[in-house]
This record gives sequence, C-alpha cells and structure tokens, in this order.
Amino acid sequence: MVEIGTNYGAVLTAWVALAGLLLLQAGVADFAAIRSKHTPGMPVTSGHDNFLFRAVRAQANTHENLPVFIVLSLAAMLLGADAGTTRTLVWAFVGARVLHMGAYYADLRTFRSIAFAIGFLALVGLFVVTLRAIP
Repeated sequence: MVEIGTNYGAVLTAWVALAGLLLLQAGVADFAAIRSKHTPGMPVTSGHDNFLFRAVRAQANTHENLPVFIVLSLAAMLLGADAGTTRTLVWAFVGARVLHMGAYYADLRTFRSIAFAIGFLALVGLFVVTLRAIP
C-alpha cells in the first residue's frame, strides 16, 4: 500500500493550493460581476477587452483543466509513481495556473498562452509518469 500522506504530502498540499486558487478566482469573478452590475445567471459575452469576461474565462479554464489534473495526480499517487517527479509536475501545473490567471486578468495574451502551455505540458508529464507506474 502506498503511503500517500508520507510520500505525496507535497502533492496534497498542491491540491489545497489549487483549491485556494479556485476560491480566489470565484471571488474575483463575483466581485467583477457585482461591480459591473451583471445580471446573475446571464452569460458574459462582452469579449476580452472587458475584465469581467476575462475573470470568468480564467475561472472556467481552470475548471476545464481540473478533472484531468485530479485524475492524473490521484492515479500517480495510488499507483506509486515517482514522488519527486509527481510533486514537481503537480506544482508546475499549479504555478502555471496562477500565472495563467494573472496573465488573463492583465490581458497579456501571449503570456497567458505560454502559461497555459506550461500547465498542459505538466499534465502530459503527469500522464507519462502515471503510465510508467502501472504494474
């Protein structure tokens, strides 16, 4: 049996950090919606020049990547994948999501794409590490 808490404590800490990021993104999007007097439940269609649009898209993009991240990082832990590599890739993903969010908020489109690519490559790395751990 793999000792998840002992071997993968840093991975679990990254999960908590990502949960904090999701809470922050929800708060920013909600605050931006209130400030712009946006009608709750209605789609935000204004485009990238509008902060509310960017805040909602940053949050949505994190949510879109979350299932793959959870499945791969959990499978890596349960299969006993290399803890150091798993930790590095998980934190690379979380860091990339933070950079992506900041770049989206600041409307830095090229930087946002680079941050997304880093996060995507971290997920690909997690996929490979997880595959290699399958007995």
